[in-house]
Amino acid sequence: MADASTVYQVYAVKYAERDARRAEHFIGGDPHDTPMPMDYFVWAIVGPDKTWVVDTGFGEVDATTRQRRLVRTVTDALATVGVEAAGVSDVIITHLHYDHVGGHHEFPNARFHLQDREMAFATGRHMAHRALNHAFTPSHVADMVLFVHEGRVVFHDGDDELAPGLTVHRVGGHTDGLQVVRVRTDIGWLVLASDATHYYENFKAERPFPIAFDVGAMLEAFDTLQRLADQPELVVPGHDPLVLERFEVAHAGLEGVAVRLDRPLSAPHGS
Repeated sequence: MADASTVYQVYAVKYAERDARRAEHFIGGDPHDTPMPMDYFVWAIVGPDKTWVVDTGFGEVDATTRQRRLVRTVTDALATVGVEAAGVSDVIITHLHYDHVGGHHEFPNARFHLQDREMAFATGRHMAHRALNHAFTPSHVADMVLFVHEGRVVFHDGDDELAPGLTVHRVGGHTDGLQVVRVRTDIGWLVLASDATHYYENFKAERPFPIAFDVGAMLEAFDTLQRLADQPELVVPGHDPLVLERFEVAHAGLEGVAVRLDRPLSAPHGS
């Protein structure tokens, strides 16, 4: 049994969605032309003395520009599980794509934890290529550079412990500095995969998502996710609507909105 000081409750909260089809989610497409919608989440890691947030979502501008449906602001999303965005002191940014850092302004008192290689990637020569830069919003990256000079960015180089029971691990693949988050819960180690695997099917079938800086690293990350988690069901994809079906609802009335990731349900038949 882990020391209570190292054990966290973990929430996934949906803030946006979009319609999509299977062919959009796998390198090489998919022979089945059927719907496969995408959900957008932020995550809260709640400990006895401190709450950490993972990623900041996006706002109205990106929703309009990129034709996504913003269901609720990130501030409103986190409020459903009792987290006040403006009071959060530390946010882990898994990577700098628009949907993971665009809501940074909703965390005015936070420091942002980022991998060295993600900042180098998002501000370096690779961003001259549309195939790699299209998922970044330049103003978000520029703001993060400003935060560096304001002392609001904490850099990490590979694996690092942020607090007892909370670690980050650079896996790359989707972006060069993508990091995943490992959290100790009362049922074991849980991994917030973010975009190391958008859907359960990406890593279970070893079928990578098409937005990839390094396909080999993405495939290796699938193995890392399963090694870091104590149970396969404790690997949590970054965008899969099934997440809202495979874990307990956070509170009554939050069906389809927020779940407790440290409370998995039995896997659906055929999963």
